[in-house]
Amino acid sequence: MQRAKEKPMWTESDNKLSKTFIFKDFSEAFAFMTRVALLAEQMNHHPNWSNVYNQVTIHLSTHDAGNVVTALDRQLASAIDRLV
Repeated sequence: MQRAKEKPMWTESDNKLSKTFIFKDFSEAFAFMTRVALLAEQMNHHPNWSNVYNQVTIHLSTHDAGNVVTALDRQLASAIDRLV
């Protein structure tokens, strides 16, 4: 499993949890995104994210709750952290 350089913690701002992960290269970043996608599908809770080369930025909020941070976002964030 690859190791990502990352911000030390998720930040909460503008009604979303956000974190950026930086990997060695695009392949590692994409592999991470694949694992996150499988996890998100399992939890039926999907992130808003972006990827540029080796960097993956994830934003979490709960659309059904009015686009605010909920316990479900915190659970997904914790599960994502366990992937790296």
